[in-house]
Amino acid sequence: MIWFVTRVLSMPWRKGAAQTASTVLQLSAGGHDITAEVAATLEARELGLMNRLALPFNHGMLFVFPKTDRHCMWMRNTYIPLSVAFLDDMGTIVNIADMHPNTEDVHCAAEPVRYALEMNNNWFRKNGIPPGSRIGGLEKAPFGQ
Repeated sequence: MIWFVTRVLSMPWRKGAAQTASTVLQLSAGGHDITAEVAATLEARELGLMNRLALPFNHGMLFVFPKTDRHCMWMRNTYIPLSVAFLDDMGTIVNIADMHPNTEDVHCAAEPVRYALEMNNNWFRKNGIPPGSRIGGLEKAPFGQ
């Protein structure tokens, strides 16, 4: 019990708390470079981009799942409006969902996927990257745990 309380109190859940991912990948989409923090563990995927107040230009978070499935995302404690692209094993965008800050609305992949890439809201639309486009650089991603 003490471990749990200590663990909860030490987690960066405070609004604006600094968070870092252990891995950062350089990805590409439609001629645009993307710097993506990687969330490949259950703990990292659960934390995601929670408590951030901003996301730099052309930066995002790549969620790597341990198996292909119809994964879903939500925005609990996430203060930045985001768009999420669900990607199959080859990095092809299956579908894109726009997500509103600090909600628990569920946004799911239209078919089984291995990855999800969160970017600032409307990033994919503004850059002309629709479903069917490919995200490059995923071969460097760690395996999901």
